[in-house]
Amino acid sequence: MSVRQIYLDNNSTTPVDPRVVDTMVPYFYEIPGNAASRSHPFGWQAEEAVDYGREQIANLIGADKREIIFTSGATEADNLALKGAFEMYRRKGDHIITLETEHKAVLDTCKKIEKMGGNVTYLKVERNGLVDLNKLRAAITDKTILISVMWANNETGVIQPMKEIGDICAEKGILFMSDATQAVGKIPVNPKEVGVHLMAFTSHKMYGPKGVGALYVNRKNPRVKVTAQLDGGGHERGMRSGTLNVPGIVGFGKAAELAQKEMHEDAARLSVLRDKLQSGLMNNLEEVYINGSEEHRMPHVTNISFKHVEGEGLMMTFNQNIAVSSGSACTSASLEPSYVLMALGLGDDLAHSSIRFSLGRFNTEEDVDFAVEALTKGVTHMRDLSPIWEMYKEGVDLDAVEWSAH
Repeated sequence: MSVRQIYLDNNSTTPVDPRVVDTMVPYFYEIPGNAASRSHPFGWQAEEAVDYGREQIANLIGADKREIIFTSGATEADNLALKGAFEMYRRKGDHIITLETEHKAVLDTCKKIEKMGGNVTYLKVERNGLVDLNKLRAAITDKTILISVMWANNETGVIQPMKEIGDICAEKGILFMSDATQAVGKIPVNPKEVGVHLMAFTSHKMYGPKGVGALYVNRKNPRVKVTAQLDGGGHERGMRSGTLNVPGIVGFGKAAELAQKEMHEDAARLSVLRDKLQSGLMNNLEEVYINGSEEHRMPHVTNISFKHVEGEGLMMTFNQNIAVSSGSACTSASLEPSYVLMALGLGDDLAHSSIRFSLGRFNTEEDVDFAVEALTKGVTHMRDLSPIWEMYKEGVDLDAVEWSAH
């Protein structure tokens, strides 16, 4: 009998939609051209396919196709946006503002910029995961050139007040950059409407292939420029050299087109499933907490802490059957508690006991029922074995206990 396997880790990566795969296949065999080959039909066809993909992606976010620069993924797009803008505008100032809860692709790039002589402010967020706009405004100096805030958090799904941040940036004449990897294709995202000038996103979070992403670069009012981080043939308007991944771009384009058509339907269905998952766990188990704002978050994500249960240990009880994560995929090898949850003010114990559930297009109600049952069993089993849970149930004040170290 085969083991039932359920995938609830769509924030790490989504399965590729079969309709996307179908559009990609010819570009591996029948149309093998390089989009930069201008001397024969194979190259022209590849160039045409890239152009169409660029248009599909631009349409999804309400942009001009000339504002889409292809990269290998969101990490490269974040690097190009942050380092590229810092190098281009450092004569005006050397100060960047970001949040403590950003993805490592932004935080580590900011650390690198500090080594390059930049000055970075890492703002704390509120308990609900949202930035305090007054604190953001207060952090701005006359040297601030860029503010980088992720559209939706990868661990909690919390959506930041993008329009309000865009208004502050417009008023102060500061560039606004966003890592919108978790938002594009899942909820309506339009950088022009909210005043975002640079925006990183990727194909594999929206049912497209891995290894291809994009950076949106605003062309007008203001015209934004970034210094290239890869040197070579001057592809992508001189901002990103390298042979374009034609099949990947074709797939990315198709994924964008499908997202545009099906996003609202997907979001409505997934928010119902997400709420069913949450309420099932909360009804079955005590001391279960939802992390981050429930009001301002993505429709398919919930991050839940199970008090006095170690998250990694809990996952071992069901990880043959259910794929979830206890943090970002990019940092999941680390046994440290999630820095995102710690930034929300959770203690070590709750941060260590948290699991992120991210549903996707191919999940069903049966998947949710199965997950609720498996998690209820897992948590109950872990707590039955836990002397700390027993003490808690007996009413011992665990904060007052002095634990001796041996």
